[in-house]
Amino acid sequence: MVARTDALPVTRQCELLDVPRSTFYHVPEPVSEVELAMMKLIDQCHLKHPYYGSRRIKDWLEDRGHTVNRKRVQRLMRTMGLVAVYPKRNLSLANQAHKIYPYLLRNLAIERPNQVWATDITYIPMARGFVYLVAIMDWYSRRVLSWRVSNTIDTSFCTEALEEAIERYGAPEIFNTDQGSQFTSDAFTDVLKQHEIQISMDGKGRWVDNVFVERLWRSVKYEEVYLKAYESITHARKSLGAYFNFYNAERRHQSLERRTPDSLYYDAAKLAA
Repeated sequence: MVARTDALPVTRQCELLDVPRSTFYHVPEPVSEVELAMMKLIDQCHLKHPYYGSRRIKDWLEDRGHTVNRKRVQRLMRTMGLVAVYPKRNLSLANQAHKIYPYLLRNLAIERPNQVWATDITYIPMARGFVYLVAIMDWYSRRVLSWRVSNTIDTSFCTEALEEAIERYGAPEIFNTDQGSQFTSDAFTDVLKQHEIQISMDGKGRWVDNVFVERLWRSVKYEEVYLKAYESITHARKSLGAYFNFYNAERRHQSLERRTPDSLYYDAAKLAA
């Protein structure tokens, strides 16, 4: 970290860290209330219509009385990490230097806990500002094994969530992600390789390959986030923590024959022991 109080000049610190001085001196402007409100609407539209691109989201907003140009929608979608899901040519990976792994779950029967885990990142609006949420889920039981909140969409908070899940529950056989740069990074995939976990990645633009995590985001947002106005990251963490405890231990899932994720995960694990 560059520090003004260090004996080493700021210029030299930036050189050693390969950070432009302009980046150090730049003070980002806070996102305006109008922008935050627009981002929340875009998030709601994307959650309902994940196949909508910037043009159709612009139309959706205008139908609801919000005049906005497409470039603004595109900029906000980039900030939120949103991409329309539809078949498209593989032309622009988030980081083309990172290796992309094949999708291993097609026609695979998921029959036990810790056979397949999956993860994704989503945008979380707050009263002032926003954060990003990552969660690690067991596919068989839909149980949320670990999660993290961050105000930056980087690799570190994803890796922390992964390491916590492995430490608490052991290593899964397969780990599935999308092709986001956070999950294709060496820092993330190295953790999987160290534990001899098979790496699976969704086809580009195929949200259905990670459909259970997408359903989790819908539940989190409609049952928790959209009902609250988090005042701070601390408030968001505390409230989301309470929700995930409820989601795992109390919320019955129709797709699980009205059972909770906790009961399915632990009961199946006992039978396997």
